[in-house]
Amino acid sequence: MEYYAHSHPSVGRRDWHRLSIHLQDTGDRAAAFLERLGCANLGRIAGLLHDLGKYTPEFQDRLAGEVSRVDHSTAGAKVALERYGPKIGRLLAFCIAGHHAGLANGVNGGETSALTDRLSAPIPRLDEVWETQISLPEPTAPPVVPRDADAVGFSAAFFTRMVFSALVDADFLDTEAWFADREGVRPPRGMHPTLAELSSRLDAHLSRIETRAEQSEVNELRREVLRHARAKAAEAPGLFTLTVPTGGGKTLTSLAFALAHALRHEMARVIYVIPYMSIIEQTAAVFREALGADEADPVEFVVEHHSTFDEDRIRGREAGDKLRLAMENWDAPIIVTTAVQFFESLFARRPSRCRKLHNIANSVVILDEAQTLPLPVLRPCVATIDELARNWRASVVLCTATQPALGEGDGFDRGLPDLRELAPDPPSLYRRLKRTRIHPKGQLADGELAERLRESRQVLCIVNTRRHARELYDLISDAEGSCHLTTLMCARHRQERLDMVRQRLRDDEPVRLVATSLVEAGVDVDFPVVWRAHAGLESIIQAAGRCNRHGRMREGDVFVFEPAEGEGRKPPPEIEQFAAVARGVMRRYADPAPLDAIKSYFEQLYWIKGDKLDASAILRRLDERRSDLNFPFETIAREFRLIETPMLPVIVPYCGLNQADGTVDGLLNELRWVERPGRIARRLQPYIVQIPPLARHALLSAGAVTVIREEDFGQQFVVLVNRDLYRSDVGLTWADPTFRRAESLVF
Repeated sequence: MEYYAHSHPSVGRRDWHRLSIHLQDTGDRAAAFLERLGCANLGRIAGLLHDLGKYTPEFQDRLAGEVSRVDHSTAGAKVALERYGPKIGRLLAFCIAGHHAGLANGVNGGETSALTDRLSAPIPRLDEVWETQISLPEPTAPPVVPRDADAVGFSAAFFTRMVFSALVDADFLDTEAWFADREGVRPPRGMHPTLAELSSRLDAHLSRIETRAEQSEVNELRREVLRHARAKAAEAPGLFTLTVPTGGGKTLTSLAFALAHALRHEMARVIYVIPYMSIIEQTAAVFREALGADEADPVEFVVEHHSTFDEDRIRGREAGDKLRLAMENWDAPIIVTTAVQFFESLFARRPSRCRKLHNIANSVVILDEAQTLPLPVLRPCVATIDELARNWRASVVLCTATQPALGEGDGFDRGLPDLRELAPDPPSLYRRLKRTRIHPKGQLADGELAERLRESRQVLCIVNTRRHARELYDLISDAEGSCHLTTLMCARHRQERLDMVRQRLRDDEPVRLVATSLVEAGVDVDFPVVWRAHAGLESIIQAAGRCNRHGRMREGDVFVFEPAEGEGRKPPPEIEQFAAVARGVMRRYADPAPLDAIKSYFEQLYWIKGDKLDASAILRRLDERRSDLNFPFETIAREFRLIETPMLPVIVPYCGLNQADGTVDGLLNELRWVERPGRIARRLQPYIVQIPPLARHALLSAGAVTVIREEDFGQQFVVLVNRDLYRSDVGLTWADPTFRRAESLVF
């Protein structure tokens, strides 16, 4: 009897995907993914065993459409445990048993049955022919060296996820290749420019910038930082910091170092991790311009990976899903992603979320604004950074103007060892780049604050909540140049608004911008005056980076105020705790911006939080299972969240300044019939607004939004149909989801 892995309606049974070939090819791919990391044999074993359960008449009947469901994953897991013992065998069993449903808990299952239950359950009997077609190699010991005894569980679980990643990516790709061949198409993979070519393009771009730049102290300092960081590229892979004041050119400097470092050490790619989804398109656009990306490129080599749409929830046929619904596996040379996508993937369990993890290894990872890592998951994040550098040949750069005190020498428990600074003499940089004065102003009522904003022709005001920003904007909306910036605007709308603000600043026209903290990270604006509602010291210093950014004045003024009490004024509890620590530092330091003040702030903040830096006790849970290796993968994946309150996407049909632009409407029309929505989902990202689940439910109940192809994709693509709820000045509103403007009711 011949055994097959996949069938296809366009070919006869004899031309189906032969199982022995699929297992061998998947094993070869997984081995290749792990070759540089010393785990090739383990990847090969996982690939050879993952679909072993298809060597049964029951599964072959299922391919022919005679049976609805057959467990084909557990058989290989059982063989792995029998052949390779309770350590390597169990870790491989997690990967093999979970290659469809995801990594399970070792015991006490949840949504997915626990591994111990799977291994003890009856399954169809394998045809012994498999042993004549599959030759299993001897395993090699994992080249993983835990930090110490307390890190054994963490390192073993991390290793399991890496092998799981290599397996599921190999399985996806081999299945994709077979289906593509049947359908007469070729996925455009492996056609990217080399890192050497990209580095050369960046050199040319930086040369053009230097030629055009005016002669100033700020620009000379930026050149100095760039030269110094690039000279460090030859240093051994590991952990680095890039501590440069805001406006010092960190973005392109970090990219230049990363490309040079990757080339020197034969690393695979650069992964740029930003804190907020709100600036991902902007950062990717900077990189595309710097690296010469254009429409003629056959494959996009600067890949943006958002976390808006959950492709695990898009339904379809089992085998075809691997082709239609595969998420990015990060095999491009430049990845721009969010901290949510990056870290939650490293603690995830689902195949589509995990398949990219092996491509983080042997890469340069730049953590932009590293101080924004949320405190409840800070210890697991730090352990992950250490593990990537220690055992997976990654270099990680903590890039920020306000460097968090995460090193061993900073007193952070189990902090990062051997951090190497890429910037030249950071204390001197801060003195030379000091361009603002920070003034504490006490409590201000909104009316008084609005008057202060009216008094300045060009001023930025940043507050802690969207509601406060909206109400403050309403108070000054009649003043010339008044405008608003909020995450209730889609990314394209925000970009147009920022372009307008920059133009008015260049033309010396009045501009009074009220915004939330989204304007603080990676947004290049230069105001003479900034007002900032009290928050953490890192936020205050980031706000100061939008003041006199290019050094055109001797000193700009940054005023830090306490909002008057009232509904919508009180910051979230965590921001209030940050603000309390910042107040203490600002009382002790006449200037709170230098490095010693910043270090004191973070040390005090981390000391106060203590055990709450791992709120879900993830590190403890992994340590408790270091002996039996029954790790709670499913539980950890559920509880590890960078954002505690989930937000859901609404697609806004925004035309912007060009009212004839039908881009988003065209994409939505295509979405109504297309089989593979991944490309369209990515192109829709600039038109997304993230809102709380209750708000989206209210819009759905009122008929203000509609769902496209819910039967196929679930509630992934929710589109605003009541366009009166989206305003050009403040974005999406939902206080009254049935609201209609009078003119829209006239037929």
